[in-house]
Amino acid sequence: MLGVTTLASGSGGNCLLVSGGGSHLLIDAGISCRRMTAGLAQLGLSLSQLDGILITHEHSDHICGLATLIKKHATPIFASPGTARALEYRLAFAENQLRPIEVGEEFCVGDLTVRSFATSHDSAQSCGYRVRAEDRSMALATDLGFVSDQVLDAVLGCDILVAESNHDVDWLLSGPYPPYLQQRILGDRGHLRNEDGAELVTRAALSGTRTILLAHLSRENNTPARALEVARRRLSAAGIDPDRDVTLAVAPVCENSPTYLAERSEQPC
Repeated sequence: MLGVTTLASGSGGNCLLVSGGGSHLLIDAGISCRRMTAGLAQLGLSLSQLDGILITHEHSDHICGLATLIKKHATPIFASPGTARALEYRLAFAENQLRPIEVGEEFCVGDLTVRSFATSHDSAQSCGYRVRAEDRSMALATDLGFVSDQVLDAVLGCDILVAESNHDVDWLLSGPYPPYLQQRILGDRGHLRNEDGAELVTRAALSGTRTILLAHLSRENNTPARALEVARRRLSAAGIDPDRDVTLAVAPVCENSPTYLAERSEQPC
């Protein structure tokens, strides 16, 4: 059994729990240690029960809770070599718990098998993760400037996909952000627009993915309704009924999502 629960998702903080076979991993720790503790408590867990923490990259909305967490718990922290170096500069004593893992290398944490994949983002060496428990798997693909072949190959065939659907381009360009920030977000090392996120989740659904969480939505340049509308339209165009063939939802900004359990149909759509 493999389960996924988001504790937070968005520019204000990102944190996700993956559980399987009696093991528990956090992907990112971008909320306060207090919020992580409260979110896990709702699931009957504590920080001391974590087998590891996977970090996608070093931006504060993905690591702001790490400094306090590592003072209280000796949980191993897994990251790409570039991200690990960035964390060493930012966090005192982090090197004692850091476990640099080459991107693309497969490794085990308890009963969970993890493989990272490269993503394009304006950070030291960002990556996404695919996590497997026996024959079930999930993938996290957020903070993407674009969907590369590596990203697509990594997510196809997973049971649960957490994918970025960050912004509506027209809303971004007409919104309050200054031009330099607009261009950063729109660039190849920025964030994924709704249409590209919808294309990614549709390709995954065609490969057999049955649970899709749209994540890392911009508060200023997107809404859950808008992201869902674009994804539903693209899924329908591919012959996938978004109400019947898949579970499609948006990860909440600052509270626990439901726990999604991995399941597959016998045949892809």
